[in-house]
Amino acid sequence: MPFKFEKLEVWHEAMDIGEEVDKLTVSFPQKELYNLSSQMRRAADSVALNIAEGSSAASDAEQVRFLNIAIRSCNEVVCCLHKAKRRGYLADDSFHQLYATLDKLCARLQAFRNKLRSAM
Repeated sequence: MPFKFEKLEVWHEAMDIGEEVDKLTVSFPQKELYNLSSQMRRAADSVALNIAEGSSAASDAEQVRFLNIAIRSCNEVVCCLHKAKRRGYLADDSFHQLYATLDKLCARLQAFRNKLRSAM
């Protein structure tokens, strides 16, 4: 029997983004290994982790709290993406592709959160 979060499309999307960010940061310079690379990977993984943790919440209000954290982590990945682009670690097409994916996921997370809020 699958866990509740495994049925959520936003969780699957967040998992895919985490893998995409992991592959992307491999090409960053060694000096970023414990800085931007690590921060970006941890923030990307945090999105899926908070969706999963929130899905087992005892109430909608608690799940909303975890979705808010997931949204903030999504925003953090976007900020890291901008930093990587400014530092010359990303080509424009890689930046825009991941940016669009993150924008879509953030919008879906906000819609999910708002749906839960309206039911409270």
